[in-house]
Amino acid sequence: MATKPRTTTIGLAGLGNLGLPMAHALLDDGWPLTVFDPAPDKARSCVDAGAKSAESVEELASADVLVLVVPDDAAVESILLGERGYFATSTDGAVIVHSTILPASAQSLAAAAREHGTRFIDAPVSGGSARARKGDLTVFVGAEREDFDAVEDVVRAVGSEVLLAGAPGTGAATKLANQMMMFSALAGAHEALDVAGKYGVAPETVLKAVATSTGASWVAANWGFFDDTAAAYSAGGTAVKDRPWSKDLFEFLTAARTAETSAPFAALLSQLLPDYVESHARDAAAGEGHDHDGKDNDD
Repeated sequence: MATKPRTTTIGLAGLGNLGLPMAHALLDDGWPLTVFDPAPDKARSCVDAGAKSAESVEELASADVLVLVVPDDAAVESILLGERGYFATSTDGAVIVHSTILPASAQSLAAAAREHGTRFIDAPVSGGSARARKGDLTVFVGAEREDFDAVEDVVRAVGSEVLLAGAPGTGAATKLANQMMMFSALAGAHEALDVAGKYGVAPETVLKAVATSTGASWVAANWGFFDDTAAAYSAGGTAVKDRPWSKDLFEFLTAARTAETSAPFAALLSQLLPDYVESHARDAAAGEGHDHDGKDNDD
């Protein structure tokens, strides 16, 4: 909780799987908050906790700091750019983009922000909704030092681990690197458990074995996390293509092409992983065993 009253006003757009718990973390830390989501009912719990609810995203232009937790690059750009965008209608403001966007998008948006005298902080997050609610996320920041310093208290209200990686774009690049490494481990775990299962080894046995072995990973230690996350996205109506194991891998590949480097493993992963995750989540919800080709396990 905040130790002194907060006077900086915050507008937050996007009350989805991460945005809603992040909004509550900001409220817990004492920040004056106005929220917006295209589905107004999502704002109810925030209003009950003391936030104001905006009827349009344009109403957030009066906030000292605009926080974006919207789905993708296009959503971020639609809020910030254009004659009615935040850059054109706010004065002396700051934007914190917690959405996972392309490094090139962060760089171009930062340049546009400078033209309008607005601070721009590229700050994607990792950790999931439970950690978001506790203000315990990891935040990958790409920003000029003075811009980050101006909003650091706001960022630390949602993140217990905050890394300033460099200039705008480096936060996005670091987040995409994290996603690629995590999803590589996730795909490997699905296939490893499948093969071990064919020889009669239960998934929990493999997971216990690797916990103290060289195969240990965050994915293995938190097996079931993606089942719960997929279920939450399904409940919220998020399309599979917009879920991290689809969208973030696509953005990683796009970033690689923009940088004129190859990422053949990521290309293969992007074809396989969405089905692994979605099929496993469906079977977990139904209480069934599962292997990565969608068939029930024999054990």
